[in-house]
Amino acid sequence: MSETDLHAKFQQFPDAVREKVDTALSDAVIALKLKAAEVLADKAEMAEHAVTTAGRIGAKSGEVSELTTILPLKPNGAARLRKFFSLVGGNLAGAGQVGTLHNMRFVFLDNDTKLLFATAFDGEWDPYIDDFATKIPEFMDYLFGNVEGWPGITSPDVKDFIVKYQIPAEAWFVAHPGLTVAEGHRLKRQEAAVQRFLSDLN
Repeated sequence: MSETDLHAKFQQFPDAVREKVDTALSDAVIALKLKAAEVLADKAEMAEHAVTTAGRIGAKSGEVSELTTILPLKPNGAARLRKFFSLVGGNLAGAGQVGTLHNMRFVFLDNDTKLLFATAFDGEWDPYIDDFATKIPEFMDYLFGNVEGWPGITSPDVKDFIVKYQIPAEAWFVAHPGLTVAEGHRLKRQEAAVQRFLSDLN
């Protein structure tokens, strides 16, 4: 049977069957390409980007872990948070006091009834939550006080509350998994010192 005949016969199948076949073939092609890339990839690089557990919950690659939650907001919680974010121009630089925080973002979902909070940080999950509780507790309680049922960052129940709403990543990539926030600051200072030295030579 020719390729044209096979194609014509395939077109006679019900739409649902053809869709399943197309999906399976598409998935197989992607899986094959990924397997080929894995075989050809640098083994040391693959090991450097290995995904492990962040401790209690979440994924970790090298020194960097992730945390993603979708939290229910109190009535008018989104409006209060928007007003605050507007006042600071969306800039939450003060959160850098935590010291292990790479990034964090707040996104409103479902007509302002839910809050997506996502962050990347150095180290394990439990110490990271402890850092929030000891270094910026007022800030955390102001923000998350707009969430239904928030127990307070210093509450013994706060970790269980976060776990209840955390959605662990199914896959996780970090460009520089060995680069901690502290190491990044050190390299930045080192680069500035080198530039000053070069400038003084001229």
